[in-house]
Amino acid sequence: MGKKKAQRRPAHWERGLVVRKQGGFFTVVPEGKQEEVTCVLRGRLKKRRKMEDLVAVGDWVWFRRVPGGPGVIEEIEPRQRALVRRAPTPRGEYMQVILANPDQIVLVFACAQPEPKLGLLDRMLVVAEQQEIPPVIVANKVDLVGLEAAREIFGLYEDIGYPVLYTSAVTGYGLEAFKAQLQGKISGLAGPSGTGKSSLLNAIQPGLGLAVREVSKSGEGRHTTTVRQMFPLEGGGYVADTPGIKAFALWDIQPEELDGYFPEIRELVPYCQFHNCTHMNEPGCAVLAALEEGKIHPSRYASYVRLRLELETGLDRTDLLKGD
Repeated sequence: MGKKKAQRRPAHWERGLVVRKQGGFFTVVPEGKQEEVTCVLRGRLKKRRKMEDLVAVGDWVWFRRVPGGPGVIEEIEPRQRALVRRAPTPRGEYMQVILANPDQIVLVFACAQPEPKLGLLDRMLVVAEQQEIPPVIVANKVDLVGLEAAREIFGLYEDIGYPVLYTSAVTGYGLEAFKAQLQGKISGLAGPSGTGKSSLLNAIQPGLGLAVREVSKSGEGRHTTTVRQMFPLEGGGYVADTPGIKAFALWDIQPEELDGYFPEIRELVPYCQFHNCTHMNEPGCAVLAALEEGKIHPSRYASYVRLRLELETGLDRTDLLKGD
């Protein structure tokens, strides 16, 4: 049988990137252009809506313009990846897409003020691994502790293979590297409050951090329509803020899968004596042996055990994350 011919789209359809979502309206930037077009979803596509977001910020779509009215989204391209969370609704839970097609998730933590909670960082890294989104760690406020002390805190992640950027919005240290990391990419920004996310964004592009923060505050209010938006970067790329701690609840992960989301543990699993090893108390465990030999950092192993127990008990411990 011959290959099926690709379906041709009408000539007046345009390809565009969804950069804002509010209610039933979507702001689309046509590919290769600077303008924005407000669009709505075509009726037949709405019927396909199930228990997940059909269109999300970061999606590539095909739309047509309508004179005197909003454009119409006719087709949504398949997503390469997505940052998702389970969100409650009156009809039950559904998968909410926080950001579609991100090239990376940028995890911003402070070296001090507030004290870095590495347990929370480990949780965020597990979510990034599980959802196959490349993570980048930003250790901000190095001016408060010095670069050497900052590396003592976050250097263990470099040893694992995660990229770590050391920055200071106050002194300007590392800002060029931070800006270069965002350039030309779709980036989701995440991290605890007070770590300096807005200051970093303002430092590389005046007003950017303020704009991101304002949308984040107004878009999640109890009596407001949820707003999702990503902002353009000068020179190319977009950055989007992500919701807080609850977005990083562990779900859709089985306890026996967790070791696959810790890179330094994952590579040792084949060498364990038992195929169903929990890496907690079994004889012949390659992970415990590596821990004993100092090849796995104790804080990372502690995070693994804590998350494993959380998954086994089925208890949502995101309420305790501030103490991680």
